[in-house]
Amino acid sequence: MKHVLFSLLLIMPFSTLYSTTTLAQAPDAAPSKPIVPTLPHSPSEDNSDSSTDDIIKILRKAKSFNVLIRLLKTTQLINQISSQLITIKSGGLTIFAPDDGSFSQLKVGFLNSLADNQKIELLQFHILPTYVSSSNFDSLSNPVRTLAGDNPTRLQLNVTAYGNNVNISTGVVNATVTGIVYSDKVLAIYHVDKVLLPLDFFKPKPPAPAPSPAIEPKADNDNSSTDGLGTSKDSAGACSLTSTQGTTLVSLGVALVAMVIISS
Repeated sequence: MKHVLFSLLLIMPFSTLYSTTTLAQAPDAAPSKPIVPTLPHSPSEDNSDSSTDDIIKILRKAKSFNVLIRLLKTTQLINQISSQLITIKSGGLTIFAPDDGSFSQLKVGFLNSLADNQKIELLQFHILPTYVSSSNFDSLSNPVRTLAGDNPTRLQLNVTAYGNNVNISTGVVNATVTGIVYSDKVLAIYHVDKVLLPLDFFKPKPPAPAPSPAIEPKADNDNSSTDGLGTSKDSAGACSLTSTQGTTLVSLGVALVAMVIISS
Protein backbone atom coordinates (compact mmCIF):
# COMPACT_ATOMS: atom_id res chain seq x y z
CA MET A 1 0.00 0.00 0.00
CA LYS A 2 2.83 2.35 0.81
CA HIS A 3 4.37 1.65 -2.56
CA VAL A 4 1.11 2.53 -4.29
CA LEU A 5 0.75 5.82 -2.42
CA PHE A 6 4.36 6.68 -3.15
CA SER A 7 3.82 6.02 -6.87
CA LEU A 8 0.74 8.24 -6.93
CA LEU A 9 2.62 11.06 -5.25
CA LEU A 10 5.31 10.86 -7.92
CA ILE A 11 2.82 10.89 -10.81
CA MET A 12 0.61 13.77 -9.60
CA PRO A 13 3.11 16.64 -10.20
CA PHE A 14 3.76 15.50 -13.76
CA SER A 15 0.06 15.16 -14.55
CA THR A 16 -0.62 18.60 -13.08
CA LEU A 17 2.21 20.12 -15.13
CA TYR A 18 0.90 18.47 -18.31
CA SER A 19 -2.64 19.76 -17.70
CA THR A 20 -1.40 23.27 -17.01
CA THR A 21 0.70 23.27 -20.17
CA THR A 22 -2.18 22.00 -22.26
CA LEU A 23 -4.57 24.65 -20.97
CA ALA A 24 -2.00 27.40 -21.51
CA GLN A 25 -1.69 26.65 -25.22
CA ALA A 26 -3.46 29.24 -27.41
CA PRO A 27 -6.45 27.86 -29.33
CA ASP A 28 -6.23 27.65 -33.12
CA ALA A 29 -7.38 30.79 -34.91
CA ALA A 30 -10.97 30.49 -36.10
CA PRO A 31 -11.43 30.59 -39.86
CA SER A 32 -12.75 33.86 -41.27
CA LYS A 33 -16.52 33.90 -41.31
CA PRO A 34 -18.29 34.64 -44.60
CA ILE A 35 -20.14 37.95 -44.60
CA VAL A 36 -22.99 36.59 -46.70
CA PRO A 37 -24.68 33.21 -46.27
CA THR A 38 -24.95 30.37 -48.77
CA LEU A 39 -28.38 30.12 -50.38
CA PRO A 40 -30.43 26.94 -49.80
CA HIS A 41 -30.59 26.04 -53.50
CA SER A 42 -26.98 26.93 -54.28
CA PRO A 43 -24.75 24.26 -55.83
CA SER A 44 -22.25 22.84 -53.39
CA GLU A 45 -18.80 24.42 -53.53
CA ASP A 46 -16.48 22.68 -55.92
CA ASN A 47 -12.80 23.52 -56.15
CA SER A 48 -12.19 21.59 -59.37
CA ASP A 49 -11.32 23.49 -62.51
CA SER A 50 -14.32 22.07 -64.39
CA SER A 51 -16.76 23.78 -62.02
CA THR A 52 -16.40 27.13 -63.76
CA ASP A 53 -16.95 25.86 -67.31
CA ASP A 54 -20.70 26.44 -67.45
CA ILE A 55 -22.16 29.42 -65.60
CA ILE A 56 -25.57 28.78 -67.16
CA LYS A 57 -25.78 25.34 -65.48
CA ILE A 58 -24.87 26.90 -62.14
CA LEU A 59 -27.60 29.53 -62.47
CA ARG A 60 -30.18 26.98 -63.60
CA LYS A 61 -29.41 24.73 -60.66
CA ALA A 62 -29.71 27.69 -58.30
CA LYS A 63 -33.18 28.49 -59.79
CA SER A 64 -35.00 31.84 -60.26
CA PHE A 65 -32.41 33.33 -62.66
CA ASN A 66 -34.23 32.77 -65.96
CA VAL A 67 -34.18 36.43 -67.11
CA LEU A 68 -30.46 36.73 -66.38
CA ILE A 69 -29.78 33.50 -68.27
CA ARG A 70 -31.77 34.74 -71.27
CA LEU A 71 -29.88 38.06 -71.35
CA LEU A 72 -26.51 36.32 -71.10
CA LYS A 73 -27.45 34.14 -74.06
CA THR A 74 -29.08 36.74 -76.34
CA THR A 75 -26.21 39.21 -75.89
CA GLN A 76 -23.68 36.34 -76.24
CA LEU A 77 -21.81 37.78 -73.27
CA ILE A 78 -21.83 34.30 -71.73
CA ASN A 79 -19.34 33.19 -74.39
CA GLN A 80 -16.91 35.95 -73.43
CA ILE A 81 -16.96 35.37 -69.68
CA SER A 82 -16.88 31.58 -70.02
CA SER A 83 -13.81 31.81 -72.26
CA GLN A 84 -12.23 34.22 -69.82
CA LEU A 85 -12.72 31.77 -66.97
CA ILE A 86 -11.20 28.90 -68.93
CA THR A 87 -8.09 30.80 -70.01
CA ILE A 88 -7.59 32.94 -66.92
CA LYS A 89 -4.53 32.20 -64.79
CA SER A 90 -5.31 34.42 -61.81
CA GLY A 91 -7.86 36.97 -60.70
CA GLY A 92 -11.09 35.20 -61.55
CA LEU A 93 -14.56 36.76 -61.82
CA THR A 94 -17.28 37.89 -59.44
CA ILE A 95 -20.87 38.04 -60.70
CA PHE A 96 -23.72 39.88 -58.98
CA ALA A 97 -26.82 37.97 -60.07
CA PRO A 98 -30.30 39.56 -59.84
CA ASP A 99 -33.08 36.98 -59.76
CA ASP A 100 -36.33 37.07 -61.73
CA GLY A 101 -38.05 38.99 -58.94
CA SER A 102 -35.43 41.72 -59.18
CA PHE A 103 -36.02 42.14 -62.91
CA SER A 104 -39.80 42.29 -62.33
CA GLN A 105 -39.24 45.45 -60.23
CA LEU A 106 -38.02 47.33 -63.30
CA LYS A 107 -40.29 49.69 -65.19
CA VAL A 108 -42.42 47.85 -67.72
CA GLY A 109 -40.64 47.72 -71.07
CA PHE A 110 -37.31 48.94 -69.66
CA LEU A 111 -35.23 46.05 -71.00
CA ASN A 112 -36.89 46.24 -74.42
CA SER A 113 -36.09 49.96 -74.58
CA LEU A 114 -32.36 49.29 -74.34
CA ALA A 115 -30.19 48.98 -77.42
CA ASP A 116 -28.07 45.83 -77.81
CA ASN A 117 -24.91 47.58 -76.67
CA GLN A 118 -26.73 48.91 -73.59
CA LYS A 119 -27.89 45.41 -72.64
CA ILE A 120 -24.29 44.20 -72.85
CA GLU A 121 -23.10 47.12 -70.74
CA LEU A 122 -25.85 46.44 -68.18
CA LEU A 123 -24.67 42.84 -67.77
CA GLN A 124 -21.00 43.84 -67.66
CA PHE A 125 -21.89 46.28 -64.88
CA HIS A 126 -22.81 43.22 -62.76
CA ILE A 127 -19.41 41.53 -63.21
CA LEU A 128 -16.12 42.30 -61.46
CA PRO A 129 -12.91 41.26 -63.27
CA THR A 130 -11.53 39.73 -60.05
CA TYR A 131 -12.58 37.00 -57.66
CA VAL A 132 -13.95 38.33 -54.36
CA SER A 133 -14.54 35.80 -51.58
CA SER A 134 -17.55 36.13 -49.30
CA SER A 135 -15.32 37.33 -46.43
CA ASN A 136 -13.29 39.80 -48.48
CA PHE A 137 -15.79 42.47 -49.57
CA ASP A 138 -14.42 44.96 -47.07
CA SER A 139 -11.09 44.98 -48.95
CA LEU A 140 -12.57 46.53 -52.12
CA SER A 141 -11.75 50.13 -53.04
CA ASN A 142 -14.59 52.33 -54.29
CA PRO A 143 -15.61 52.94 -56.97
CA VAL A 144 -15.25 49.27 -57.84
CA ARG A 145 -14.16 48.46 -61.39
CA THR A 146 -16.51 46.27 -63.45
CA LEU A 147 -16.26 44.75 -66.91
CA ALA A 148 -18.23 47.77 -68.15
CA GLY A 149 -15.36 50.07 -67.16
CA ASP A 150 -14.44 52.28 -64.24
CA ASN A 151 -15.61 55.71 -65.37
CA PRO A 152 -17.01 57.16 -62.10
CA THR A 153 -19.18 59.71 -63.88
CA ARG A 154 -20.93 57.02 -65.94
CA LEU A 155 -20.53 53.66 -64.27
CA GLN A 156 -20.06 54.19 -60.56
CA LEU A 157 -20.36 51.08 -58.37
CA ASN A 158 -19.69 51.38 -54.64
CA VAL A 159 -19.59 48.33 -52.35
CA THR A 160 -19.90 48.79 -48.58
CA ALA A 161 -19.43 45.87 -46.18
CA TYR A 162 -20.15 46.08 -42.46
CA GLY A 163 -21.15 43.36 -40.05
CA ASN A 164 -23.00 40.68 -41.99
CA ASN A 165 -24.25 43.10 -44.66
CA VAL A 166 -22.90 43.95 -48.10
CA ASN A 167 -24.57 46.89 -49.81
CA ILE A 168 -24.09 48.08 -53.39
CA SER A 169 -24.87 51.60 -54.59
CA THR A 170 -24.91 52.78 -58.20
CA GLY A 171 -26.33 56.29 -57.80
CA VAL A 172 -29.68 54.96 -59.06
CA VAL A 173 -30.36 51.95 -56.82
CA ASN A 174 -29.17 50.62 -53.48
CA ALA A 175 -28.96 46.82 -53.53
CA THR A 176 -28.01 44.18 -50.97
CA VAL A 177 -26.04 40.97 -51.41
CA THR A 178 -28.39 38.39 -49.91
CA GLY A 179 -26.42 35.17 -50.37
CA ILE A 180 -23.85 33.03 -52.15
CA VAL A 181 -25.07 31.34 -55.31
CA TYR A 182 -21.72 29.72 -56.05
CA SER A 183 -18.09 30.12 -55.01
CA ASP A 184 -14.77 28.47 -55.66
CA LYS A 185 -11.25 29.85 -55.98
CA VAL A 186 -11.87 31.45 -59.38
CA LEU A 187 -15.58 32.20 -59.73
CA ALA A 188 -17.98 33.75 -57.24
CA ILE A 189 -21.67 34.34 -57.96
CA TYR A 190 -23.68 36.36 -55.43
CA HIS A 191 -27.43 36.94 -55.35
CA VAL A 192 -28.47 40.62 -55.23
CA ASP A 193 -32.00 41.81 -54.51
CA LYS A 194 -32.07 44.47 -57.25
CA VAL A 195 -30.84 44.97 -60.80
CA LEU A 196 -27.76 47.21 -60.70
CA LEU A 197 -28.72 50.11 -62.95
CA PRO A 198 -25.86 52.36 -64.17
CA LEU A 199 -26.25 56.07 -63.58
CA ASP A 200 -25.35 56.69 -67.22
CA PHE A 201 -28.65 55.16 -68.34
CA PHE A 202 -30.60 57.88 -66.54
CA LYS A 203 -28.45 60.99 -66.94
CA PRO A 204 -30.09 63.58 -69.23
CA LYS A 205 -28.47 63.54 -72.61
CA PRO A 206 -27.19 66.85 -74.05
CA PRO A 207 -29.60 68.33 -76.61
CA ALA A 208 -28.78 67.78 -80.24
CA PRO A 209 -27.17 70.82 -81.90
CA ALA A 210 -29.64 73.01 -83.78
CA PRO A 211 -29.39 72.73 -87.56
CA SER A 212 -27.55 75.60 -89.19
CA PRO A 213 -29.90 78.04 -90.98
CA ALA A 214 -30.21 77.59 -94.70
CA ILE A 215 -28.30 80.22 -96.71
CA GLU A 216 -30.51 81.88 -99.34
CA PRO A 217 -28.95 82.26 -102.78
CA LYS A 218 -27.63 85.72 -103.45
CA ALA A 219 -29.59 87.87 -105.88
CA ASP A 220 -28.02 88.73 -109.23
CA ASN A 221 -26.01 91.82 -108.34
CA ASP A 222 -25.59 92.93 -111.93
CA ASN A 223 -29.29 92.92 -112.67
CA SER A 224 -30.21 94.47 -109.37
CA SER A 225 -27.56 97.13 -109.78
CA THR A 226 -28.65 97.79 -113.31
CA ASP A 227 -32.28 97.92 -112.26
CA GLY A 228 -31.44 100.17 -109.39
CA LEU A 229 -29.33 102.42 -111.50
CA GLY A 230 -31.93 102.47 -114.20
CA THR A 231 -34.60 103.42 -111.73
CA SER A 232 -32.41 106.13 -110.35
CA LYS A 233 -31.66 107.48 -113.83
CA ASP A 234 -35.30 107.39 -114.80
CA SER A 235 -36.26 109.13 -111.59
CA ALA A 236 -33.54 111.74 -112.06
CA GLY A 237 -34.62 112.29 -115.67
CA ALA A 238 -38.23 112.72 -114.68
CA CYS A 239 -37.30 115.23 -112.01
CA SER A 240 -35.10 117.13 -114.48
CA LEU A 241 -37.88 117.22 -117.07
CA THR A 242 -40.41 118.44 -114.56
CA SER A 243 -38.05 121.14 -113.37
CA THR A 244 -37.35 122.34 -116.93
CA GLN A 245 -41.03 122.43 -117.81
CA GLY A 246 -41.84 124.37 -114.69
CA THR A 247 -39.13 126.93 -115.41
CA THR A 248 -40.40 127.39 -118.99
CA LEU A 249 -43.99 127.95 -117.84
CA VAL A 250 -42.89 130.55 -115.32
CA SER A 251 -40.91 132.40 -117.99
CA LEU A 252 -43.90 132.44 -120.36
CA GLY A 253 -46.14 133.74 -117.62
CA VAL A 254 -43.77 136.59 -116.81
CA ALA A 255 -43.52 137.51 -120.52
CA LEU A 256 -47.33 137.61 -120.91
CA VAL A 257 -47.72 139.84 -117.90
CA ALA A 258 -45.08 142.23 -119.26
CA MET A 259 -46.82 142.41 -122.67
CA VAL A 260 -50.16 143.26 -121.00
CA ILE A 261 -48.56 146.03 -119.03
CA ILE A 262 -46.87 147.53 -122.15
CA SER A 263 -50.09 147.36 -124.12
CA SER A 264 -51.89 149.28 -121.45
